[in-house]
Amino acid sequence: MTNIVLIGMPGSGKTSIGKELAKLLDFNFFDCDQAIEELLCKSVLEIFEDRGEEFFRKMETDTLKFLLLKTNSVISTGGGVVEKSENIDILKKCGTVVFINRPLENIMDDINTSHRPLLKDGKDRLVTLFERRFDLYQKTCDIEIENKGSIQDVARKIIDEVKKNG
Repeated sequence: MTNIVLIGMPGSGKTSIGKELAKLLDFNFFDCDQAIEELLCKSVLEIFEDRGEEFFRKMETDTLKFLLLKTNSVISTGGGVVEKSENIDILKKCGTVVFINRPLENIMDDINTSHRPLLKDGKDRLVTLFERRFDLYQKTCDIEIENKGSIQDVARKIIDEVKKNG
């Protein structure tokens, strides 16, 4: 099995599910946003505030290129990764792309918007992002999995689907 790359909205469960998935598969786990934060010694929110979204998106593309050189890994991407066509091309070459589809109402019920730069203006912004990105997630992914049930159940469902899709 090659890399599994998780895409989806902020709050869809990419990181939590990704960690469980990596544990079940005995794979490495990488979080694209966390890798950028570690590289720049700043939070994503601070990067957006200090350098702007365009700088962050360039860092995201560069980090994605680096992470996709990995093998036997689960890679959790940032929610906006699909908004740049170059990123979609990179994702499609790296392994199996899984869209974690979590109902927007569920995300809104429990997401903390304070540390998410594009959501700092509140949850209404989440609806706008969802409308802008949903089709991109569906067009980019190889597999779409609804995030309902436990983290373990969703991770096992992903493994089953990845094996089926070969």
